[in-house]
Amino acid sequence: MNPGFHRHQSAGAVVATFSAGEADLIRSLSRQLIELLHNEQAVLETDPDPLEALLDFSGPTSAPDDPVLARLFPNAYRDDDQAAGDFRRFTEGALRDSKSRAAADVIDVLEEAGLGESPENGVFIDVELDEATAMTWMKSFNDMRLAIGTRLDVAEGDEEFWAALPDDDQRAHVHDIYTYLAYLQETLVEALSDGWAVDAAEGN
Repeated sequence: MNPGFHRHQSAGAVVATFSAGEADLIRSLSRQLIELLHNEQAVLETDPDPLEALLDFSGPTSAPDDPVLARLFPNAYRDDDQAAGDFRRFTEGALRDSKSRAAADVIDVLEEAGLGESPENGVFIDVELDEATAMTWMKSFNDMRLAIGTRLDVAEGDEEFWAALPDDDQRAHVHDIYTYLAYLQETLVEALSDGWAVDAAEGN
């Protein structure tokens, strides 16, 4: 298994090495997250900057119909529809923009590290993240996990159900991706924690 993220002590950064297939999977999930956050609105091919168009949001006042979006943007006030609507109108646009830009940052880092549009077997992608970028990746991994977990209806304590699924069940494959993201997120948190521990020991 990919060893996940770890702290590069000499560089003071969080690093990881992905196979081209793993990096392409993360890029694909990031792109799907951006499309989901845009609520599946089409972008005209003539738009000079389609990414900027994807990140252009206005604030709604009602909860999203899509259960994944509802999970990513829950009501702030469960017992007050008016207050919840006002809060959503003033905050959801910025939240969608922030989540989308985080996913776009993941894509940018992977492509700057050498991930092409047609990844080749045997190619590895080395990424190096400063603390701010690592935090961005961690938040984006969490959004991806929430999206997949909601689609699969993952629940606490249901590990036996997923383990019992046959290999040819598509849900088993998607759940493997969900588990992989959890692993990457966990190693990223540990790598960041190692850095904070070093800073504390050095009095920084």
